Amino acid sequence: MIKRTIEISREPAHLTVRLDQFLIQRDGQTVASIPCEDIGMVLIDHAGTTYTHAVLAALTGFDAAVVICGRDHLPAGILLPLADHSQVVWRINDQIAISKPLRKKLWKQIVQAKIRAQAANLGDSPAKTRLLQLAQETKSGDPANTEAQAAKVYWSALFSRLVFRRDVDGDGPNPLLNYGYAILRAAIARSLVAAGLQPALGIHHSNRSNMFCLADDLIEPLRPMVDARVDQLIAQDQVCLDQQSKAALLELLTINTTFENQSGPLMVNIHRMVASLVRCYEGSSDRLAFPQVPATVDRAQPKIPF
Repeated sequence: MIKRTIEISREPAHLTVRLDQFLIQRDGQTVASIPCEDIGMVLIDHAGTTYTHAVLAALTGFDAAVVICGRDHLPAGILLPLADHSQVVWRINDQIAISKPLRKKLWKQIVQAKIRAQAANLGDSPAKTRLLQLAQETKSGDPANTEAQAAKVYWSALFSRLVFRRDVDGDGPNPLLNYGYAILRAAIARSLVAAGLQPALGIHHSNRSNMFCLADDLIEPLRPMVDARVDQLIAQDQVCLDQQSKAALLELLTINTTFENQSGPLMVNIHRMVASLVRCYEGSSDRLAFPQVPATVDRAQPKIPF
């Protein structure tokens, strides 16, 4: 069953729990009651929201992630459950013991998948041809940094009608991209913890102050899904990070994707992606698999439920 994503942003609320029911209350009245076991993520984006210790404990007890947004309405922190996984120590040992050749091979697969997903966002054009060529040229460990070469081609082609520079502190589409990426990052981190993995131990990312290096590795091939949705929002004049655009970006977790021979919502296939990584750590495979948007999906004119 796909887990629900709950966003608190339109009005302030008091969040509590009773009999394993997640309660949203306003003015002393319960306006929503949702089983905690049905929730995968709660995103809190209203400064007036209050919540009890019990609700946070209950949500993490049911393996839900809690995302706290800051003044800029972008996720500023993530509360994740501590996995009650029977093999958590073995899994972490496998992460630590990964060989350098396998690490470089997995990073090559991640970069190739990202560049090919970027190419899929572009129509037939020299830019798309160049991206596919770069994906083919990527070597183990990506020593030539084809990821950065592809980014330069990709961004200018994707947002060709705009004067755009990808900058996490920039304006224009950047806040929309930041928000979408943060949602996927939280979902991936939750899946990693549920699988008994340590999110801080990355394959390529290794910033000592980053608790989610591994999530930042796995998000790379999924970023183009956010990019495509932001491009769609811009085409519909949704250029600000408001209630409608946030709803459209949150919906990404439920879009239909394929994973090898399986079809399902992105949130479900993120778990399958993490399971493929576990097999690599265990030594039973050296191939990572990633969720993909089916080629039959109309990327130009999506049905975005506002």
